[in-house]
Formats: sequence, structure tokens, C-alpha cells
Amino acid sequence: MQRFFTFLFAAAFALALPLQAQNPLSQEAQAAWTRTSGNLMAAAEKMPADKYGFKPAPESQSFGELIAHTASSAMRTCSALTGEGKQSSADAAAGKDALVAALGAGLAECDAANKALTDATATDMIEGRRGARSRLGTLYGNTIHLEHEYAQMAVHFRLNGLVPPSSDRSGR
Repeated sequence: MQRFFTFLFAAAFALALPLQAQNPLSQEAQAAWTRTSGNLMAAAEKMPADKYGFKPAPESQSFGELIAHTASSAMRTCSALTGEGKQSSADAAAGKDALVAALGAGLAECDAANKALTDATATDMIEGRRGARSRLGTLYGNTIHLEHEYAQMAVHFRLNGLVPPSSDRSGR
């Protein structure tokens, strides 16, 4: 009888594994996006308004320009995946509140695009500015691009004596 229950448990476990991992590719992409978008929004909110004009060097983008670029890129890329082709109203001169709102709107488009991704749709080809890419490749490319923007934001934080959100262990 004990063998029967051991067999039954093993069979149930083996059958449950595929159910949990039905979309491993899209789940990994979604996890990476969730981490990146959280860092981006936290950075936009945490940076003091008077530091939005700060540039590490004259030829660098200001923090506000980085937020505007990130908001515009997210909106353009992710709304294209739904066929809407929206443009962001992000303007680096608009001030912190408007930029945080524009970033939130762009990130929301990407949240929706990432949540709609499944392994079955991951290889759908999407025509973009740089040619055709898979839906998964487009979303991963977007996450990588915006992670790069966050890395630049982290430099702005450090040069202003602030801790970037991804490194902040103070609980704030």
C-alpha cells in the first residue's frame, strides 16, 4: 500500500510540473520586466525635483531627459506590440510630476504587453523600426534598453550623493 501512495504522489508531482511551467520563457521575460520597471519608477519618484536638471557632464542627458526618453521609448515600443502606436507626451522641461506620470503611462503599456506574452505568442514576428523581431525578442530588447537607461540614472544618483533604488537597503 505504501508503494501505491508513493507512486500516486510521484505521478501527481510529475503531472503538476508541466502545469506550473507552461510559459517558462514568457514568465522569465515578465520577471525581468517587473524588476526593471520597478527600479525605473522608484528612481523617477526618489530623485528630488531640483535634481531633474542635473547632468553628469555637459554632453550627457539630464536626469529629466533620461526619464522623458525612457517614457517615450517604453510607450512607443510597447504600444506598437498592441498595434496602437501611441506616442508619449513626455517633455524633459515639464518637471518631475509630469515626467513621473509620463513614465508611469509608458511602463503601464509595457506591463500590458508583457502580461499578454505567452510562450505560444513569443515567436510571433513583429515589424519594427529595426526590422522584424519576435515578440519575445522585442520585449527582452525593450527591457535591456530600459535597464541601460536605469544604469545611467544610477550614475546621476551617485554623483548627487544619493543611493539608487536598486542598491537602497534602508527600506525606503
